[in-house]
Amino acid sequence: MQQPDVKKYLLDIIISIDGIKTYTAGITKFDDFTTNRVVYRAVERELEIIAEAITRVKNVNSSIEISQSKKIIGLRNRVIHAYDTVNEDIVWGVVVKHLDSLKTEVEYLIKKFE
Repeated sequence: MQQPDVKKYLLDIIISIDGIKTYTAGITKFDDFTTNRVVYRAVERELEIIAEAITRVKNVNSSIEISQSKKIIGLRNRVIHAYDTVNEDIVWGVVVKHLDSLKTEVEYLIKKFE
């Protein structure tokens, strides 16, 4: 049986993904995303939370696999420690291409803890 914190961290990931989806609802163009600094910064913050939650999941149970976890954590590190080198294309790409599959994967993991 896993420690109960794992489920909490997985739920934090879902909450952050849902937050990103809410913030970016109606934004379909890259330029609209990058010029709306409030939305852009909110998305960056949620990506930081997602990466931190993944790190905590791995610390509690290193056998839990989350696809692209190294890339997600790497993006977090760049946002926090090298903010001036963050590629807006990558952040947008995560929003439009990868969040849905991450959410599906994490929801599957959550079911394992119910």
